[in-house]
Amino acid sequence: MTDSIDRRLILLTAFEPSGDLHAVPVIEALKRRCPDWEIVAWGGPHMEAAGATLLGNTATDGVMGIRGATRALEVRKIHQEILRWGEHRKIVVHLAVDSPSANLPLSGQLKLRGTRVMNLVAPQLWAWGAWRAKMVRRTSDALLCLLPFEERWFRERGFVAKYVGHPVLSKPLDLEVVKQERDGLPPGGPRILLLPGSRTSEIRANARLLVRAFELVLGRHRSAVATVVCTTDATARLFRDQFERLPSAVHVKVGGLEGAIDWSELALAVSGTVSLDLARQAKPMVGVYRTSLLSRLGARFLIKAPYLLLPNIVAGREIVPEFVPYSGGPEKIAQAAAEFLGDGRKRAQAADDLRRVALSFGDRDPGLLASLAVEHLAKTGSITNAALDEIVQTQTLPGAPSNTN
Repeated sequence: MTDSIDRRLILLTAFEPSGDLHAVPVIEALKRRCPDWEIVAWGGPHMEAAGATLLGNTATDGVMGIRGATRALEVRKIHQEILRWGEHRKIVVHLAVDSPSANLPLSGQLKLRGTRVMNLVAPQLWAWGAWRAKMVRRTSDALLCLLPFEERWFRERGFVAKYVGHPVLSKPLDLEVVKQERDGLPPGGPRILLLPGSRTSEIRANARLLVRAFELVLGRHRSAVATVVCTTDATARLFRDQFERLPSAVHVKVGGLEGAIDWSELALAVSGTVSLDLARQAKPMVGVYRTSLLSRLGARFLIKAPYLLLPNIVAGREIVPEFVPYSGGPEKIAQAAAEFLGDGRKRAQAADDLRRVALSFGDRDPGLLASLAVEHLAKTGSITNAALDEIVQTQTLPGAPSNTN
């Protein structure tokens, strides 16, 4: 605990709904450990509920749903707002949560004012931007990594970096909650889960593709049913708005993801963190991320990683099919689904591989570890790999997988 006169100011910024969620356990741990510190955020409602003083709502779909030059101008406007607010305040640590395109320029300007910067969720330079490593090192004092292999990758390139675990995989399933969420889901089979993403742009790009792929599955399996899980009422309305009329076998619900995963036999999922939710429950999936043909061709030059779906990235091989990025029609996705549905051994192998992926994340508490790292940086003004190693070592339970790289 800190002394009662200690009023260190910690700023968190998140520009995505997922960042809003990732920040929650860190805020909760900081509030417990350092109750006299001032924790302020530009983020979302989950960060506010966790105890941060929310000064700007930047992590809902509004800003990040905007594209192109308009989006860049909006982000720049938010940066200027934050910098004006911080002109006469001593921000000790800026915890930048994900969204490197939005957070890195802001972090760079705060660093010039003497603020220490830590990133929760390391930029995926290993996939698309190794050439940007020097710039990221200049704008960040430390990276807190959510994927097991990232620590070694970044340290080999001169970063202060540590794997702290992943929020999705850091807590056990509540089986009673799963059972309650599963109740009322439609009968029939095969049972297909459609996960269209949480952002406006994702839903608009992928909703029709997922439903058309399911309709092709329905052509082979007349009793097939689909459940669509949306994150909010607004995204559920947006999903429905993509269709004049949804097939009667497609049911849309808000929330209850864990129960829906348990209910399903196979998921067709937009690529993102939700693929780790599926891995957590060892559920076979087909990963999708629809984009334009021009964007897909451009991605060939920019993206260096062989895989882009998180379970495949962590496994180092394709354990489930991925169409990421993808500019084609529903036929290939439906065919991949049909191969899973027609081969029980293939589904079992995918489930086993996904279970191994989930176990590879170990038993770390990312909220606690990140809060301890922020606390160390705030109190000492610096942080090293050795200090991060000690933080993790002292908090890792005896016998738990350490994932030391």
